[in-house]
Parts: sequence; structure tokens; C-alpha cells
Amino acid sequence: MHIEHIAIWTNRLEELRQFYITYFNAVSNEGYHNPVKKFRSYFLSFGNGARLELMQRDGIPDNLNNVADQYIGLIHFAMSVGSREAVDTLTKSLHDAGFQVLDGPRQTGDGYYESVVLDPEGNRIEITC
Repeated sequence: MHIEHIAIWTNRLEELRQFYITYFNAVSNEGYHNPVKKFRSYFLSFGNGARLELMQRDGIPDNLNNVADQYIGLIHFAMSVGSREAVDTLTKSLHDAGFQVLDGPRQTGDGYYESVVLDPEGNRIEITC
């Protein structure tokens, strides 16, 4: 058994898709559009492991959570970039491009080397090796 995909609602579908393509080397499908439900989505693949589904539909309310705080429920997903140097480089690239870095890069007590950044919609991504 494995996680097949994780889905994110977004109001900025094309921007979020381009973010993951640009910074995480995602490969996107052609997209799906259901005009009756006013629903659009893309599946993004990262070479192996779970895919990321980006979804947009009229009427989905904004998340009311403060992105800097922690809440019960799904709070982040982790992307492994292969090395400490890659964590450092990607974190710096995201910071320099204006994306918020919440933490790190740092060595955690449980053995991970990671940083935590926010994507354009405020979703937490742990970048780890």
C-alpha cells in the first residue's frame, strides 16, 4: 500500500502548477476540465512516489488558518531533494524569489535535515534530503 496522491484546492491553479514545475521539477498532465461543475485540475508527478493534484472550482472558501500556526489535520507534505546541499540551494532560491521560509534549513532532533517553506497558496512544504 502507498499514498497515490495528495490534493490541494487553489484559487491560483496555473500559478501553483508553475511553482511546482519550476522549483520541484514536477511533470504535469494536460489537465482536466469539467465545465458543468466548473472544476479544473492537474496531476503533478515527481518521478516516483505520490502525485500532487491541484484543483480549482468556484465556491471553495478560503482556508481561515494562519499559515504560521499549527492546527489539527494535514499540515505539510515533504519533498525529498536528495542532499543537504540541494535543501540549502532550493531553500535559498525560494527565499530569493520571495517565497516565505518558515524554518531552516536545519538538522532536526529526529535526524532530518530540512527547511519549511510556503507555496504561493500558503501550503507548507518540508524540503528534506
